[in-house]
Amino acid sequence: MTREQYILATQQNSLPRTEHPQFYPVGIYGWRKRCLYFFVLLLLVTMIVNLAMTIWILKVMNFTVDGMGNLRVTKKGIRLEGISEFLLPLYVKEIHSRKDSPLVLQSDRNVTVNARNHMGQLTGQLTVGADAVEAQCKRFEVRASDSGKVLFSADEDEIVIGADRLKVTGTEGAVFGHSVETPHIRAEPSQDLKLESPTRSLVMEAPRGVQVNAAAGDLKATCRKELHLQSTEGEIFLNADTIRLGNLPVGSFSSSSSSFSSSSSPSSSAPRQTIYELCACPNGKLYLSPAGAGSTCQSSSNICLWS
Repeated sequence: MTREQYILATQQNSLPRTEHPQFYPVGIYGWRKRCLYFFVLLLLVTMIVNLAMTIWILKVMNFTVDGMGNLRVTKKGIRLEGISEFLLPLYVKEIHSRKDSPLVLQSDRNVTVNARNHMGQLTGQLTVGADAVEAQCKRFEVRASDSGKVLFSADEDEIVIGADRLKVTGTEGAVFGHSVETPHIRAEPSQDLKLESPTRSLVMEAPRGVQVNAAAGDLKATCRKELHLQSTEGEIFLNADTIRLGNLPVGSFSSSSSSFSSSSSPSSSAPRQTIYELCACPNGKLYLSPAGAGSTCQSSSNICLWS
């Protein structure tokens, strides 16, 4: 036996021996173990509920590979089918409908379309409300769909109507608060044209002339007081087969006396004349005088003194 074996043998014999060895438990026991199991069970239930809610949302919202519900994501943008509601402002570059259906914008109060510049300032606004349609911009234009011709334009300086014909169908006609410039005013076929100023005067001016033409009817000018026909440089030309001047005063001539009278018709006491002369006073007034062997305008000129 070697020395090392001897030492080991003597050391083993000297250790005390116990009949019941002691064991120390390792792990979680008691209320801690029950709490751990409870939290694990709660986590499992939460995961199952979340998974069920996710599946329900996917089914209700109709999530697919192309999009969600009526919303489809395509290469050209986003496509909405059916009725869509927007609760917050919508910022888009272009909105258009399908080729076989119209585009409808609907709101419980009003529909407002705003245009802004790169600085965020409002440059144009279109509001469609229950009472009115308002447009706020520097210039408002309405163009034809085919040719692109400007049919209506408005700005701060003027309003331009570019249509070939402006038709007013109201029973009261058109009311203008200020002057109107137009090259042609015409009524509908078989309809009368009436220019009226109820409480003020009506003035028609043109630098190269004013022409009033009634091709198939009468032309009537009626006034309450005086009707003036004045030409500053030219003449007044009346061209007709018959020119009639009604209600002219008639001066009666008597050979026995130089008394003259004026009436709307020949005097009943004087002999009835069939031919009259048209005489003019120096002030331009016209009257009729019975025609005799000679001119009676000089003899009956006293009518100009009291007329």
